[in-house]
Amino acid sequence: MLSFLGNVIWWLIGGVFMALGWLFAGCLFAISIIGLPWARSAFVIAGFSLMPFGRTLVRRDMVTGLPDIGTSDWGTLGNIVWFVFAGWWLALGHILSALGCFITILGIPWGWQHLKLAGATLAPIGLTVVTVEQAERLHGVRMDR
Repeated sequence: MLSFLGNVIWWLIGGVFMALGWLFAGCLFAISIIGLPWARSAFVIAGFSLMPFGRTLVRRDMVTGLPDIGTSDWGTLGNIVWFVFAGWWLALGHILSALGCFITILGIPWGWQHLKLAGATLAPIGLTVVTVEQAERLHGVRMDR
C-alpha cells in the first residue's frame, strides 16, 4: 500500500514528465534499426520511472543466471554510446528534479528515487526491473525500500 501511495505522489509531483523523457529518448533511438538496443533499455527504464516505489533495478544476468549481450562487453560499449547521446541530459533532468524534491523535507524520498534513476541513466543497458522482494532474494540481503 505504501508503494502505491508513493507512486501516486510520484506521478503528481512530476515523475510522469521524466518517464516521458525516457519514452522520448527511446523513440529517438527506435527510429533507426541500429538504435533498437538503446530503445529497449529506455522503454524498460521509462516503465520503471512511472512506478519506482516497491521496485528496483538489477542486472539481467542476475535474474536469468545467463549472460547476454547487454551484460557483456558489448553492453558496456552500448552504455558509453548511450551516455554520450542521451544519458547525460536524462541524468541532468533527474538530478534537477531531485534537488526540487529535496527543498522540502517531505520530498526527500522522491528525491532519492530521482537520484536512483539518475544512476540508471548513466548505464541502463543490461538492467531489468524487479520487485524489491525479488532483488532481496537475488542479493541475499535486505534492500532499501
